[in-house]
Amino acid sequence: MSSLRIKGGRRLSGALSVEGNKNAALPLLAACLLTSDECVLHNMPRISDVEVMAQLLVDLGANVQGVGTTTIRVTCPTVIKHQPNPALVGRLRGSVLLLGPLLARTGRAELAPPGGDFPARRSIGTHLEALIAMGARQVEGPGHILETPNGLTPTSIYLYEASVTGTETALLAAAAANGVSEIRHAACEPHVVELCEFLKTLGAGITGGGTSTIRVEGVPRLHGGTHTLWGDYIEAGSWAVVAAITGGEIDVRGARPEDMEVVDAVLKRFNVQCSIDHNLFRVEQSKLEAAGRITTGLWPGFPSDLISLVTVLATQAEGRTLVHDWMYELRLFALEQLSGMRADLFLCDPHRIIVTGPRKLYGRTLDSRDLRSGMSLIAAALTAEGESRVAPLETVERGYAQLVERLQSLGAMVERV
Repeated sequence: MSSLRIKGGRRLSGALSVEGNKNAALPLLAACLLTSDECVLHNMPRISDVEVMAQLLVDLGANVQGVGTTTIRVTCPTVIKHQPNPALVGRLRGSVLLLGPLLARTGRAELAPPGGDFPARRSIGTHLEALIAMGARQVEGPGHILETPNGLTPTSIYLYEASVTGTETALLAAAAANGVSEIRHAACEPHVVELCEFLKTLGAGITGGGTSTIRVEGVPRLHGGTHTLWGDYIEAGSWAVVAAITGGEIDVRGARPEDMEVVDAVLKRFNVQCSIDHNLFRVEQSKLEAAGRITTGLWPGFPSDLISLVTVLATQAEGRTLVHDWMYELRLFALEQLSGMRADLFLCDPHRIIVTGPRKLYGRTLDSRDLRSGMSLIAAALTAEGESRVAPLETVERGYAQLVERLQSLGAMVERV
């Protein structure tokens, strides 16, 4: 494992472009397994999570070319097994997206418990309920075992939870179920819409993407297709916050303006001088002020993936901010490490934290327990006085391409150790 050595206290400024949305890349790769024809995905993010998903597809019999580049080609004439490599599954939460394609191609799926961030706290109950509604039945055994003795069948289903990957699991299965399915209480995030667009390219009929009701016309055979991923608005927002925390300026290109609106709105609550111009998001040097209260929400609410970074931003803002993440409690627990950097934090409960600023932070050794809080701790170290080490660096590199090089290009004094 590697660590990132950071000498803080430098103002970060510059320009960069983001690659494709990490949260879209994984379901799109899973969708490639639905067809025996070639699928081509452009603007893929060069991150380790994509590499793991590509390895899972290869393990199942796919020919995958271009891993480590921004264009990946996938062809899978035959799925050779119905159990993805358990070791790889244990590294990736997105491996759950293989259930639908495996049932469609082989009639059976055996999945070890998926890994990723907070694996013990993130249920796949919504995913399983959707598949069962489409004709799958559970089989006793280790992990999750499903089979479809009569194939996938179209259905009308209400998702108990507006889960993103639960909605994507239902979409992947419905696209291969011959007939019309309706998914209600569906997630509306941009990456769900992007999966809808790709499945339409493969031959499924889909309407309602981006709303709470999605109608899917499944077909008996999907064909190949090509898609260029939309820019990663979470990554774009992350770099914007890093610049604001360090008192710098940045131009971030590549994310769609409609995806950046929610980031723009919350940063302005902190008095960050920012603007959107087509695919350019600009942050200028600002005097930070407390935002009062920031709460995560289902799309188009503020995404939980950025709440850790906003919490660090609040440590540098004048006044008191209540940060409320009702979705995932462990992200805020990870940020308790900021107390050791002399941040003024009061953890109300697993979901709420009060931050009082501005406070000078001091460098220390930090534990990147999950992808998003890991990036936020790097941001804290960048503004802190003295030296910090964040480890394991690989946790953060699951979602941020060329992380060390990009930090250095913005003027950060960082080094992989």
